[in-house]
Amino acid sequence: MQSFETEIENPIVQKDIIELANKIELFHNGKIDEEKFRSLRLARGVYGQRQEGVQMIRIKIPYGKLKTNQLRRISDVSDEYSRGRLHITTRQDIQIHYVDLNRTPELWADLEKDDVTLREACGNVVRNVTASETAGIDVNEPFDVSPYADALYKFFLRNPICQEMGRKFKVSFSSTDEDTGLSYLHDIGYIAKTQNGVRGFKVLVAGGLGSQPRHAELLYDFVETDKIIPLMEGVLRVFDRYGERKSRAKARMKFLLKDIGLEAFKELIEQEQEAIEFKTVAIDASTYTPSKPVSVEVPKVTIKNQEAFNLWKSTNLIPQKQDGYVAIGVKVVLGDFYTDKARLLANLVDKYAAGEVRLTLRQNIVIPFVKEELVPYFYQELEKLGFVEAGYNKAVDITACPGTDTCNLGIASSTGIAEELERVITAEYPQYLKNEDLIIKISGCMNACGQHNMANIGFQGMTVRTPEKLVAPALQVLLGGGNLGDGNGVFADKVVKVPSKRGPEALRRILNDFEAHGNGKQFVEYYKEKGEKYFYNFLNDLQDVTNLTQDDFIDWGEEEKYVKEIGIGECAGVVIDLIATLFFESEEKIENAKTSFNDGVYSGAIYLAYQSLVNSAKALLLAENKKTNTHAGIVSQFDEVFVETGKISLGASFADLIYQINKNAPTKDFAVNYIDSANKFLAAVRAFREEEQK
Repeated sequence: MQSFETEIENPIVQKDIIELANKIELFHNGKIDEEKFRSLRLARGVYGQRQEGVQMIRIKIPYGKLKTNQLRRISDVSDEYSRGRLHITTRQDIQIHYVDLNRTPELWADLEKDDVTLREACGNVVRNVTASETAGIDVNEPFDVSPYADALYKFFLRNPICQEMGRKFKVSFSSTDEDTGLSYLHDIGYIAKTQNGVRGFKVLVAGGLGSQPRHAELLYDFVETDKIIPLMEGVLRVFDRYGERKSRAKARMKFLLKDIGLEAFKELIEQEQEAIEFKTVAIDASTYTPSKPVSVEVPKVTIKNQEAFNLWKSTNLIPQKQDGYVAIGVKVVLGDFYTDKARLLANLVDKYAAGEVRLTLRQNIVIPFVKEELVPYFYQELEKLGFVEAGYNKAVDITACPGTDTCNLGIASSTGIAEELERVITAEYPQYLKNEDLIIKISGCMNACGQHNMANIGFQGMTVRTPEKLVAPALQVLLGGGNLGDGNGVFADKVVKVPSKRGPEALRRILNDFEAHGNGKQFVEYYKEKGEKYFYNFLNDLQDVTNLTQDDFIDWGEEEKYVKEIGIGECAGVVIDLIATLFFESEEKIENAKTSFNDGVYSGAIYLAYQSLVNSAKALLLAENKKTNTHAGIVSQFDEVFVETGKISLGASFADLIYQINKNAPTKDFAVNYIDSANKFLAAVRAFREEEQK
């Protein structure tokens, strides 16, 4: 532990890492239940992997901006603790795989030397805040959203109100009405707007993908920048209290909004306003320091293949609003690259650009602030790294999750089929190298990490069973999804399910039909015009499983016969709470509340006391085999089972006691009284439990 203390200056981060190390030791000694330990490590970016005995580490890269020193640090960590491979996710994170659990605290400490965190990259928390990769350079943006994404990310990191929610919570920022941040499929999506010269955001809530995709609803047409953090705090408080906690399949915020409706949701947000300490949080964009381009002489370059260079320029350069500069889009196949290339890229960007790269939602890299006259030099140097494949963000640029390579939930290979489909497009449909209207995405299961159900053409990993009950890998083909802009989108229809080895043929038929009859329309428009039945008719015969060959039972990228293996999914940070640990947790939360109080953070102290009250009540309800699906349900059930029956006397209802939280401002006096109430309540329920067990 001493090494963490001496190497990390930030005491909060130091405490976090030491706590993870302590909990790992307790877990190994059988002192912490496995499911409870899972919840803790997920919130620290440590995620179970398909392969036994190793972990995937998710590194949080807020709004996708990565400084070169941070890229080098991540590369060093990957070499030291993993296998030297980096994976860019569809949420602008970086993942490394095959990490020993026992080394994760040390790994985290090394990352923090360059201000890189694992905190809340996984689990039932506010996940990485994503943003348009062209923020700050976009020719159409009303303003740079980066300072606002940065402020929001920092405000909710380690914030007590969002550490133990029923499910994960995703946030995005879009620079323009093109909605490149995909606000319509997020729990909260912000789209940059101005009104009468005032900066603000259009706000959408409760979108999501997964097996039941739901379009986000418009919460407000315009919210000024100083209100976006208090607004999100209100939303999180409501989600934490009323969101489902037992059934993982119903626990995302989209289900809560679907159940109660938008108006009721707004009313609940309003009820939380008294408890919110900061009614406005001013974000001074002038204090945010963007990267500055270097001034450098232009090296002489001789382009060997002018045709390839011209094609690359036509597909991989991004205009910048800053005169004389362009950004370069680097297509990173399936989001995977290695640390040797990462370091060389960092050196190049340090010397000739602005010392930063951007990770994109389509698993690519953007290099901003490249002088126009330096483009040939960058092409030459990127070519040495294998980073000049044409088709950045075009049809040939397919998004895919890791699938059965490493993920517990993977059903079929998403990376294998993605590589094959890219080969088919490049070889047989070269015109699509420049087509940015056709978006293809692949997920290895229904959880949609590859965002398949918002794509023009999507594929989802599944299985098919033959009449002889043999199981083969399969792909659900989805068509017609797309981003329509300004917070509007459409989700794809499930059309057919085909054996995986027939995926390329399905794609060929779709593209051939589109080529023949599309007449210049966008694919979303063409699909809507033709309808699901039209596509079903010419794809239907591919569903036939009575004539499978031996090859059909071997998945893409594999050599052996397919075996369906699904582990325990950790995307939601599933937690099975045990009565024996809940009282201990309540006590721990009260101690943390006292620490926050002593630090003068009264709002945080009050919320920790609230969590202790809920935990303590939940423990007794579990002992009675009662439902504990939501916080609000726990409160009403506790009154019904224990208070109204006279089993426990509180001098008032439990609801009256606990809901003081949203009827009082977070003052010092209220914090003192509320923490004291939580302490007394814990003593009362513990005494009741001990008496019952005699």
